[in-house]
Amino acid sequence: MKEFFKDILQDKTITSAFFINIFLIISAIAYILFSYGKLPPFIPVFNQLPWGEQRLGSQFTIFIPILSALLIFVINIFISNFIYKKIPLIARMFAAISLLTGVLTFLFIVKTITLII
Repeated sequence: MKEFFKDILQDKTITSAFFINIFLIISAIAYILFSYGKLPPFIPVFNQLPWGEQRLGSQFTIFIPILSALLIFVINIFISNFIYKKIPLIARMFAAISLLTGVLTFLFIVKTITLII
């Protein structure tokens, strides 16, 4: 597997962005697990919906943003690996997009949990 990611592991920008992203995702999961017992039964996760019960989800729905950030991370790392030899700038953009997704997900999780606790 290390041979598969050999090219992008040599680029410091891509590897640092991906490692920071992994750190943020793990930190968000740890923060959720640390405060999971204090969470109410329903959490306002879907803030784009109209006011009322449609905005609420169960405690387990707090993991949806983490799962989506993890999915984006995995997709971007594979796309970056395939594109890196042809266009390294685009591969770095995918790493930056993944990092931005991780940062925004972490901020969303922290803000949501501090709002309801």
